[in-house]
Amino acid sequence: MNSIFPSLALRGALLGFCAMAALPAYGQAAGEKGDSVQLSIDATTRARFEAIGGQFRSNVPADDVFVSFRTTIAAKAELGALAIGGEIVDARGYGQRDGSSVRTGEIDAIEPVQAYVAYRASNVLAKGATATVTAGRWSLDIGSSRLVGRTDFPNTVPSYLGGLVDWRSKGKDRIVAFWAKPFSTLPDDVAGIEDNAVELDRAGGNLTFFGASAMLAKAFGNVSAEAYGYRLAEDDRTTRLTRNRHLVTAGMRLRRAPARGRFDFEGEGAWQWGTVRATSAASDIRDLDVRAGFAHVEGGWTVAKGWTPRISAMFDYASGDGRDAGTWGRFDTLFGARRADFGPVALYGPVGRANLVSPGLRLEAKPSKRLDFMTSLRGLWLAQATDSFGSTGVRDRKGASGRFAGTQIEARARRWLVPERLRLEVGGAWLAKGHFLEDAPNAPATGDTRYAYVDLAASF
Repeated sequence: MNSIFPSLALRGALLGFCAMAALPAYGQAAGEKGDSVQLSIDATTRARFEAIGGQFRSNVPADDVFVSFRTTIAAKAELGALAIGGEIVDARGYGQRDGSSVRTGEIDAIEPVQAYVAYRASNVLAKGATATVTAGRWSLDIGSSRLVGRTDFPNTVPSYLGGLVDWRSKGKDRIVAFWAKPFSTLPDDVAGIEDNAVELDRAGGNLTFFGASAMLAKAFGNVSAEAYGYRLAEDDRTTRLTRNRHLVTAGMRLRRAPARGRFDFEGEGAWQWGTVRATSAASDIRDLDVRAGFAHVEGGWTVAKGWTPRISAMFDYASGDGRDAGTWGRFDTLFGARRADFGPVALYGPVGRANLVSPGLRLEAKPSKRLDFMTSLRGLWLAQATDSFGSTGVRDRKGASGRFAGTQIEARARRWLVPERLRLEVGGAWLAKGHFLEDAPNAPATGDTRYAYVDLAASF
């Protein structure tokens, strides 16, 4: 059985990596600017304990606990306009029950999630603008992160192999275009996950992802506007069957950022079309026409004084698959993040950007520079009664269990124990199950879902 800590050899390798990166950085301080390598290194570590009771998923334990550790080391060497960078993420977990829901989102031991070469050109298309061309393996975060995001709450990091062009103006306008092969996290088998096995991720030759996004920071006064389009092409291979997704997703986003004493708002929507198969079974060779979409609308107000609380109302919609046998209506969120909109994931995470109708309220406040908190309330309904709800896997194919999934209450508090260095985070959620999550054919009879977690994160 593996120790709860990495082996001495592994820790020695990590220390050696840090030492090699740190020595040139120390030496360059005495050199002349412009004729030496500028080297930076960042490291973080996070420990988390989480527990869940009243499980909403079927065929997993009714209650579970999980202890996870994530360590990241990122280094970048710059010589003028040229940069070489890399990042290692070590994500491990312990203590989960047999049959746990813990999967590849939480376990990925000793993975080089970034290894790239980048070239940055100045004054491209406009004075003060920069254009950075990156090749290799990299992570990516675009716009709201709802479709392409570098998630933080899960332990693992989505990454891609390919090319990326990122143009930014002096006024913070941005254009991003990329072509990539997404990496699949490994190991993906239960035994490998439980053993925290070290296995390099694979960039699938059968999966291609490319697209572009353009954002104007001040399209309408203080309102930013973004338009984007993405293409995902997936096919079977001999070692891995897929649902043969061939999707085009196009969308727009308008946003006025929160500010003291001011009303803010955000609206984003996307339409998705193409073809997909209902299952990944080898016998399933029928392509279904995709007609899907999602929308997010939010408005808030931030008080100018005191704790500067922000009160906001939001509404989320994501289509589900209906009764039409020739079409597929369930929205695919691609490589997006969902923690900011829908609450914690990991052992939790019932709400996803699929088959969802959800109004909600949120309160955020910052009593001091070192302390902030948030609480939210959401109602949860299914867009289609015959499809599975969100990320639960619970489904009633006949649609006889209704559309009300329940009510979710979430709360979170964060405090910097050492400013910018060490932060404690405590949070939790309560899912009061509705008729659907109680009575659907595969809904577990476990009562309401309770979830809590504690994070301690350090930056170096």
